[in-house]
Amino acid sequence: MKRKSILLLTALMLVMSMFLAACGGKEKTSESTDGKKSASSGPKDGGTMIYALDSAPKGLYNINFYQDTVDAQVLDFIQDGLITYDENLKPVPNIASWETKDNKVFKFTFKKGVKWQNGEELTVDDWIFALETIADKDYDGPRYTNVETIEGAPAYHEGKAKEISGLKKIDDYNIEITFDKARVNNLENVWTYPLSRKEFEGVAVKDMSASPQVRQNPIGTGPFKVTKIVPGESIEFVRNEDYWQGKPHIEKIVLKVIDPSLVIGELKNNQLDMTNFHPSNYEEVKKLKNVEILKAPGLSYFYVGFRMGTWDGKKNVMNYDKYQNKELRQAMAYAINREEWTKAFFFGLGKPVNRPVPTAHWIAADDSELPNQYEYDPKKAEELLDKAGYKDVDGDGFREDPKGKKFVVNFSHYATDNPTFEARAKALTQYWEAVGLKTTLKMIDSNLYYDMLEKADKSMEVFYGGWSTGTDPDPSGLWTSTALWNYPRWVNEKNDQLLADALDVSIVGTDQEKRKQLYVEWQKLVNEELPMIPIGETDEVYAASKRLHGLTLDVSGTNSPHEWWLEQ
Repeated sequence: MKRKSILLLTALMLVMSMFLAACGGKEKTSESTDGKKSASSGPKDGGTMIYALDSAPKGLYNINFYQDTVDAQVLDFIQDGLITYDENLKPVPNIASWETKDNKVFKFTFKKGVKWQNGEELTVDDWIFALETIADKDYDGPRYTNVETIEGAPAYHEGKAKEISGLKKIDDYNIEITFDKARVNNLENVWTYPLSRKEFEGVAVKDMSASPQVRQNPIGTGPFKVTKIVPGESIEFVRNEDYWQGKPHIEKIVLKVIDPSLVIGELKNNQLDMTNFHPSNYEEVKKLKNVEILKAPGLSYFYVGFRMGTWDGKKNVMNYDKYQNKELRQAMAYAINREEWTKAFFFGLGKPVNRPVPTAHWIAADDSELPNQYEYDPKKAEELLDKAGYKDVDGDGFREDPKGKKFVVNFSHYATDNPTFEARAKALTQYWEAVGLKTTLKMIDSNLYYDMLEKADKSMEVFYGGWSTGTDPDPSGLWTSTALWNYPRWVNEKNDQLLADALDVSIVGTDQEKRKQLYVEWQKLVNEELPMIPIGETDEVYAASKRLHGLTLDVSGTNSPHEWWLEQ
């Protein structure tokens, strides 16, 4: 079972500090390119595994409420989804199977005997409870987009209905869900994580995310149970003896918040069994004789966005003029040496990308299909700026805008303890200044950064961001005119139409190639209009001690922790 969360916000996924410790020797590299750890013998039971978190979790330990990648790492041990995804990113049954004839009405059947960690049996009532909670007007999490396409969910959300009409319970193990219309990705988009009705009995929706059931005593249906939480320091788990896929091999897991500058030393001294790590540490980790690196294609990309408007509460409105000029945006793209930049700051684990889709996804357009490659060409950048009217009028070496007024690129990047983040941000400002665009840099605390973007804060004009596309390739939740997470606030009629057509069963049916071609046309549009500059993509990498076995990694994530085991 894969552990990749759907539409996971990961702009902060690379918040690990640069490891500065010198870790000796030139031992032979141990690296797995197929994402599998070798094992000398069969599985053994017992032992305690130590897993490093690069920063403290926010503490939303229920999958229906979490918002960041650190909490998601915790939840991978607690919670299972009803469906999962294979190495080709195709949905496969997990706790539930499904059938549909028209991609509008789905019947789901639950496995019997699956238990919550409080001993209660999981039934379809718990899924209905989750969907109703997320559709409730008082829900304060980010998952409503995964529920609103169910028939009747908007009416329930607005308080016009007492139940969601598209949810029809057949019995404790069978449910029929009707969506508002047939879409290719109704299954992939719908929220498939139940919420224990028993556990949250009597808790108002507005109080759920702050409740002890979420913050201190979370439960799930997953392979490990939380036994102790020390805020800001650690989380301890014991195996779930009643786990529906069989008792896990490892007896205890401890997730520890470890200063990233110390992680290489912890690995070297056999004090740590597993961690993901920043690309800046790749060469140092490779030197460790007692550690194996697992690597797989990533589903994330990073970009420079241009704020072109605001969010009015329901939709994006393009009412900010400074970056409306396409030639300006394209010039800023040609000014960046992305090959040099990704090599310097992704340390061999990244490469430039020309589209808002990672290469590993089946909808990714080939570069040859895109109208622009945006290869480093400062001369072309200068020509585009001249053509657009951005010229140095006063002779100070920097360009004024077409009206002759001072023009400054105000660039923002999130700030953490990672010293490479400010360095990479400054490198981007230097590329722009080299073609005559005066640029300022503001490093903003990572805890504030995305709140400011969601509110379209006027101080954030040009900004660095990143997304994980998840298993469903549909980019509508990020780039349509009604998407909150469309941070550039880009509004384009053809953009909305292409994304809608790619989901329309009457247009694409079940023809995956026809759907892909619509997404290719969409990528061509984004590549030309450039509401954001795609910068690069990275591989997903983990370091694991050689005593940890049974761990696999592919584009959909790691396998379930109940399959892992420790050499005693």
